[in-house]
Amino acid sequence: MTTNQATRHTTTSSQEEPARKVVLVTGASSGIGEAIARRLAAEGHTVVLTGRRADRLRAVADELTGDGHSADARTLDVTDRAAFAALVSDVIAAHGRLDVLIGNAGVMLLSRLDSLLVDEWDRMIDVNVRGLYNGFAAVLPHFRDRRSGHVVTIASIGAHEVSPTSAVYSATKYAAWALTEGLRQEADPSIRVTTVSPGVVESELADHITDAHAADLMVGYRAALLPADAVARAVAYAIDQPADVDVNEIVVRPAAQR
Repeated sequence: MTTNQATRHTTTSSQEEPARKVVLVTGASSGIGEAIARRLAAEGHTVVLTGRRADRLRAVADELTGDGHSADARTLDVTDRAAFAALVSDVIAAHGRLDVLIGNAGVMLLSRLDSLLVDEWDRMIDVNVRGLYNGFAAVLPHFRDRRSGHVVTIASIGAHEVSPTSAVYSATKYAAWALTEGLRQEADPSIRVTTVSPGVVESELADHITDAHAADLMVGYRAALLPADAVARAVAYAIDQPADVDVNEIVVRPAAQR
């Protein structure tokens, strides 16, 4: 092997990330977050499932570990910045590192603006926006120190369009997109950043809509649904790329959704 060949070999090897990564998923007790956790665990990654429903998280983690996968369950309210930082520190202490943060936690409380459901709007801003940047704040110091890491935000097709009843929800998802794109531009190239914007997906999100008009509109809008695993496959694709490949954004929706 020539000196130049050895140098190229060393450079390539130094850019490679661990094949099996430690991945923290927020909002992992159901829907997209659960599907992501299941797929990544099945693909050999160590997955830390987080959310507020401890019993559900533990049931999924126990099922995964029973199948021979590596999974852990931790309760987390993403709106609690100190708790988020403490959890990341605990994960690093337990596993030696954290490679990927998947910011999936979110709520979708659709309503017309003249419904004046301000408390619900505040809840969406707290979870969908503050919860997201709380995650950034928790992981970035570790990623900077290691000169390696990957942030994946689960945004929404609502980050690219507004429809009646979606004004505040779309505003939070536009914000999620903007925060993640800003991070991509500001971060060191050793830190990869991806936004995944799903269309209509099988999930519990629509079940929590209290506005009757918005709930009625959802019936027709949700006639064509993606399985949550379709989003999980998109996430798996992004994080499995070589360290010098940054998948910036993926939009995935049902073929019937135009």
